[in-house]
Amino acid sequence: MSEQSAPADHARQQLEPAAADGLRAYAAKTRESADQLAAVLEDIATNGLPSVEDCTPCEELRETHLARLAAQRPAVA
Repeated sequence: MSEQSAPADHARQQLEPAAADGLRAYAAKTRESADQLAAVLEDIATNGLPSVEDCTPCEELRETHLARLAAQRPAVA
């Protein structure tokens, strides 16, 4: 999709350099996340599902994630 050119009859508005850099950074992060997910899915397809003993309960994952989010946000008085 990124290699497709715009139709000749529609002019494209150029982004500011900082906005373009931000979009490229977001695209790279999204691509990295997709690659990580694909690797996990390929591993499951090759080796099967992990045993229950090797998994982390979703409640624990949720609490860890919520704690990480709370640490990123300043406390409200």
